[in-house]
Amino acid sequence: MDFTRRETLAMTAGATLMTVLPFRANAAVDDMIAEFTGGADIADTGVELTAPEIAENGNTVPIEVAAPGASAIMVLAAGNPTPPVATFNFGPLAASQAASTRIRLAGTQEVIAIAKLEDGSFARSSKMVKVTIGGCGG
Repeated sequence: MDFTRRETLAMTAGATLMTVLPFRANAAVDDMIAEFTGGADIADTGVELTAPEIAENGNTVPIEVAAPGASAIMVLAAGNPTPPVATFNFGPLAASQAASTRIRLAGTQEVIAIAKLEDGSFARSSKMVKVTIGGCGG
């Protein structure tokens, strides 16, 4: 099969875009985390993220987050076209600082939870979720 010059250029542009997009998404995730934390240091303990190691369907991936004493927990899906998944806010009368939901994942990717703790510090947890069938239009 012979390709025209236009088809070859289109395939090259598409391949280049697919190579650059993950880096751009990661930069966007880093920017969102920096905005949420105000650039503060983030500890590796203090928030628990529960997600399956393998999700057979990216349309409904169950996750749970918990951070005792948190005022907010932000959840991001680093590989989705729109990384923000949810931000859970907890008031002083909340019985617990935990939430569970189902999210969509476009493919295999890292799910990240950032918690703002009551003392003003931040904690991070992440899980790599392998998706066998994509959920965001894939």
